[in-house]
Amino acid sequence: MPMPSKRRSVLAHSSVGAYTPPDTSSASEDEGSLRRPGRLASTPLQSHPSVEPWLDRVIQGSSTSSSASSTSSHVGARPAAAPSTAATPGAAAATALAGLVAHTHIDLQSAPPDVTTGLVQHVHYERPQVASVRGTPRGYSTSVLETAHGVPVNSRVSSKIQQLLNTLKRPKRPPLKEFFVDDFEELLEVQQPDPNQPKPEGDQMVVLKGEPLSVGAPWPPSLLAALQHWGTTQPKAPCLTALDTAGKAICTLTYGKLWSRSLKLAYTLLNKLTSKNEPLLKPGDRVALVFPNSDPVMFLAAFYGCLLAELVPVPVEVPLTRKDAGSQQVGFLLGSCGVTLALTTDACQKGLPKAQTGEVAAFKGWPPLAWLVIDGKHLVKPPKDWHPVALDAGTGTAYIEYKTSKEGSTVGITVSHASLLAQCRALTQACAYSEGETLTNVLDFKRDAGLWHGVLTSVMNRMHVVSIPYALMKVNPLSWIQKVCSYKAQVALVKSRDMHWSLLAQRGQRDVSLSSLRMLIVADGANPWSISSCDAFLNVFQSRGLRPEVICPCASSSEALTVAIRRPPDLGGPPPRKAVLSMSGLSYGVIRVDTEEKLSVLTVQDVGQVMPGASVCVVKVEGTPYLCKTDEVGEICVDSSATGTAYYGLLGITKNAFEDSLVFVVGKLDGLMVVGVRRHNADDVVATALAVEPMKFVYRGRIAVFSVTVLHDDRIVLVAEQRPDASEEDSFQWMSRVLQAIDSIHQVGVYCLALVPANTLPKAPLGGIHISETKQRFLEGTLHPCNVLMCPHTCVTNLPKPRQKQPEVGPASMIVGNLVAGKRIAQASGRELSHLEDSDQARKFLFLADVLQWRAHTTPDHPLFLLLNAKGTVTSTATCVQLHKRAERVAAALMEKGRLRVGDHVALVYPPGVDLIAAFYGCLYCGCVPVTVRPPHPQNLGTTLPTVRMIVEVSKSACVLTTQAITRLLRSKEAAAAMDIRTWPTILDTDDMPKKKVASIFRPPSPDVLAYLDFSVSTTGILAGVKMSHAATSALCRSIKLQCELYPSRQIAICLDPYCGLGFALWCLCSVYSGHQSVLVPPLELESNVSLWLSAVSQYKARVTFCSYSVMEMCTKGLGAQTAVLRMKGVNLSCVRTCMVVAEERPRVALTQSFSKLFKDLGLPARAVSTTFGCRVNVAICLQGTAGPDPTTVYVDMRALRHDRVRLVERGSPHSLPLMESGKILPGVKVIIAHTETKGPLGDSHLGEIWVSSPHNATGYYTIYGEEALHADHFSARLSFGDSQTIWARTGYLGFLRRTELTDASGEPHDALYVVGSLDETLELRGMRYHPIDIETSVIRAHRSIAECAVFTWTNLLVVVVELDGLEQDALDLVALVTNVVLEEHYLVVGVVVLVDPGVIPINSRGEKQRMHLRDGFLADQLDPIYVAYNM
Repeated sequence: MPMPSKRRSVLAHSSVGAYTPPDTSSASEDEGSLRRPGRLASTPLQSHPSVEPWLDRVIQGSSTSSSASSTSSHVGARPAAAPSTAATPGAAAATALAGLVAHTHIDLQSAPPDVTTGLVQHVHYERPQVASVRGTPRGYSTSVLETAHGVPVNSRVSSKIQQLLNTLKRPKRPPLKEFFVDDFEELLEVQQPDPNQPKPEGDQMVVLKGEPLSVGAPWPPSLLAALQHWGTTQPKAPCLTALDTAGKAICTLTYGKLWSRSLKLAYTLLNKLTSKNEPLLKPGDRVALVFPNSDPVMFLAAFYGCLLAELVPVPVEVPLTRKDAGSQQVGFLLGSCGVTLALTTDACQKGLPKAQTGEVAAFKGWPPLAWLVIDGKHLVKPPKDWHPVALDAGTGTAYIEYKTSKEGSTVGITVSHASLLAQCRALTQACAYSEGETLTNVLDFKRDAGLWHGVLTSVMNRMHVVSIPYALMKVNPLSWIQKVCSYKAQVALVKSRDMHWSLLAQRGQRDVSLSSLRMLIVADGANPWSISSCDAFLNVFQSRGLRPEVICPCASSSEALTVAIRRPPDLGGPPPRKAVLSMSGLSYGVIRVDTEEKLSVLTVQDVGQVMPGASVCVVKVEGTPYLCKTDEVGEICVDSSATGTAYYGLLGITKNAFEDSLVFVVGKLDGLMVVGVRRHNADDVVATALAVEPMKFVYRGRIAVFSVTVLHDDRIVLVAEQRPDASEEDSFQWMSRVLQAIDSIHQVGVYCLALVPANTLPKAPLGGIHISETKQRFLEGTLHPCNVLMCPHTCVTNLPKPRQKQPEVGPASMIVGNLVAGKRIAQASGRELSHLEDSDQARKFLFLADVLQWRAHTTPDHPLFLLLNAKGTVTSTATCVQLHKRAERVAAALMEKGRLRVGDHVALVYPPGVDLIAAFYGCLYCGCVPVTVRPPHPQNLGTTLPTVRMIVEVSKSACVLTTQAITRLLRSKEAAAAMDIRTWPTILDTDDMPKKKVASIFRPPSPDVLAYLDFSVSTTGILAGVKMSHAATSALCRSIKLQCELYPSRQIAICLDPYCGLGFALWCLCSVYSGHQSVLVPPLELESNVSLWLSAVSQYKARVTFCSYSVMEMCTKGLGAQTAVLRMKGVNLSCVRTCMVVAEERPRVALTQSFSKLFKDLGLPARAVSTTFGCRVNVAICLQGTAGPDPTTVYVDMRALRHDRVRLVERGSPHSLPLMESGKILPGVKVIIAHTETKGPLGDSHLGEIWVSSPHNATGYYTIYGEEALHADHFSARLSFGDSQTIWARTGYLGFLRRTELTDASGEPHDALYVVGSLDETLELRGMRYHPIDIETSVIRAHRSIAECAVFTWTNLLVVVVELDGLEQDALDLVALVTNVVLEEHYLVVGVVVLVDPGVIPINSRGEKQRMHLRDGFLADQLDPIYVAYNM
């Protein structure tokens, strides 16, 4: 007995849910619901005396084992194992079912095929074929059941053994998913069905049968036999008339001509084409037919020539360019069909793009093809005795029709000779075609109804087809009506679009008559908008002879061919019906008849009766395909001998059949969009949008509607082409009206509404919109809209609930919680200073002024500083004694010229260089307090001068020391325009000072006296100065000396700004303290010579070097392609032990990694690059140094961070964020993590504020406004619980500590500090804490044109500012991409997207984004944006 082995078995119906499916299978999505362990039901069939109830259930079978890899070559395979016994009726039925299922073919998705009860009764048909089948994965054997890992089991296994097998196959490790799910997973809201939603209440529907195919009629045995008959007995009869774009008949093909041309082609194909002396083609091979829409004559000959030669034609569109919309997919289809030859016409071949050789160019994605031109002169007349073989109805495939699926993939549908013949007979009977009738065809003759009526059925009945090309319809939409009139055509084949356009053009035409028509077949009669076209057309043309009963809508699909067609009453059709259905009912899948007055109804027309010889039923769209109730919307399944044989899709959602057996269709399954728990049809939404003044605004009614998945739900996107003359005003008015209309009629929000310029959407072959290509462009950001409106606030209803903060958990319970959970309290410290070797030296070196004098005395000629210019040449140097003497001169000038007293503040406004250092020590020598200030930028005085002025004022400087050039600048006219220059304090220039000594060098009374002030502007735009005492200054230098092993014999290279923080300490203080030589590289010089810093490191063989992120970025971007050139110049970085980025932010892992990778070629050791961390309260907390373990990187769950938790995950897991350790904690520094609100200590697994205690903490803020009270606890905070004695400084940064596996130099376990971001910068949204950099990283990844991004909040809205590095017309593509990515990755709705030019986002000297400045600019409307999108 053949047994299905996938998921559920025919036998195991009593415990369908109990069989655990194999974990290894590629099962479909809903498998999770079945994953409960259990036993396979082992009841043999004999125990069922009555088999009827069993058959009434839905039988879920499996397809056959021989699922062919190429769907076209194997039509239907028999089951692998023949039934050995048919002992019971049940077994027989199951066998018959297996045979029935065997004729289905394999879908591209893997879900079990579904066979409904309604179809079991058709077992007695010769070739039953079920059109609604979803295939199974390949290669499942049908003869034995398998347990999880392919252990075959007989169905009579005892349940004990089965249980044992099930326990054996349980995975030892949990599957990957379970690693990432945890207790506080932010669950997306699942929309609960509305309890009041309508539910189907009707009876179960019955299977509809069409009339039987008439038996007595003298049908020809095959289509080719018919062609031979007409070609030889009626050779003069017209078969096809082709028209040119003027509407003139250019050629009429007779049946005789068609027969002789087809014979010639068949003979040529079989006998005259060789490759390597073998015939190129064998019977059954596939051949591509590439013919333009304007040449039906050649196509007809090619199609029948292939059939005569027993070849399988695959008609496709002419690829116009190498990258046509969808052309790549067509190439994929041709490749999978194994096509090697393409037939075309001379004219078409000349128009194809050519390669240099003159051959037809290879199209993207297409297989290599030989091209054969089939115009007469290229063909060979067959000898008299040659006859084609294939005149009887063949058994194999007749042709392959292409179809584009919703996702844009092109699939081929194979139609067998038997199906083709059955379809021609059914259409002939349904439409009562008779010999010699004339038919005008506006449809594409290569596929679908155009092919079935205009190429196949017409030849069978010796009809005359007048083919109207699309190009002619574009010029003259009335042409088809004129041809019906002039040829007295009995039948016309059109789409509702053609009726619509002819209405708009008909005004001048008085003399046309449509009285000859007996059938006007509307091929897209199932579309919701076709009914209005049919009604309007009838209104206008009834006065010109058009009879109402002539209009015959039909429904068809590539898979099931024609499903239903309406017939005129004289052919026995019932009167036409309309149904007015409630839209909201339909969206729940239920039919509710409504009244026509309302807006929110859908009026559909029937598409007539089922085709002769076919049976139709309607099944549920989702889940098991049970038959629908009579008032339920489902999917039509067709069972007939005239359907395709290899399935790649399903037919359409179809309304139930009404009691007089008419079929109503409400849309295609391809256009179905499931939003929340409701379904909407794309065509209905298009119809609604078109109803909003279409002619005034939308260009040619071109609107595309599709859905994109954002945050696990379908979101509706509507794209329309706007007329070239539409104004901004018009477009926004139209967009808002469309939104309102769709909302009120369909009760669904539109996620994105985009307008594109006229004629820019990708076109389908016959001028419609290529939907899947449009969707692809939307998702890739290549649609280039000119207007966009996003409404994520209204559409996205499944965001997780905002986080509710717990009522305060006190600090004590937190500690207890951590102890119970076995978590360490997060604290760590650097090495103890008291144990270190230089303690007596440290006591001597308490004051830097003393150290400099001592060095000038003991090693006067030891060089301390070298300053390089952009060319890399040394512009100034300073030995110990030189520096000492220059400092003395400055001190003398301050005392005499400046008349300053001890303790006065002095502003040092110098460019980076030795002058700045000399001026600093000069201040110390006379007891003044130096404040270093970055000089104003001569080209940008307006913005830089006020900052200088502010620092001078706030620091209460009594005097400004500077150079001659800057003195001139401060007093210039340009400066006067920016500020009142008379208010400067005394300005002394130190360029030409007399050589004087000071009488005595000042010595501070105690180490706690103020040494200098350090001013810096934070990223949030706050100017903060901190006070550094002499003790803190020397302690800072000592810590850095110990960490970096700095001695007088060392050289280090510094590429930093020397004005604040660690940059200032390294530039001005450390060399004097440790005696090492510093090579100074001003970062500004890199603008004219990017390689300056790295060349200097290589030239001076620096073991230790410091830089900023902006320097690293300049090197990475500017030297990316030049590593080879640098190597030629001898740049070698293998000397570097450690290269540290001085930063006050989260380490930029991506940048440091790309820097390391890039310069690995120049010998930079992989482990050299690391970062430092400092802040206002302590400028150096961490610094990698030369000893100690390498910096570690961990991956944390970004969603946990939003809740202030730290969860480590594997690299590459969803939502993972890499964080790099910020260097090693400096000697003498202690760090603890404290709760931001309760100020209690936290455990290892919590994110909290980093608090620091160390001898080199700053002693407090120095600000003029006396706001010290606000920030007093920044420097003197105590824990609210635990160790409440230690005085800590609060850094204002969030971070966490983690004990690593590594050991420090001292052998202790190493604690790593990870900085996550500044507390001031975080965004509080939806009750969670977001770090701007995370959102920005996601946004920058969204599209290659996004150069930089910054986010901030404005009245609870998230504002995303994006720098566009590309063309302005591409700007609007980014709006939807930015909104999507922030929703997907952060569960946040973007309120405003601002697109600006590169360089608008302000960056400070440390390379940090100044988001608050940007926010102020945005609110003051100073950004000059390209576009601002307010998401509604």
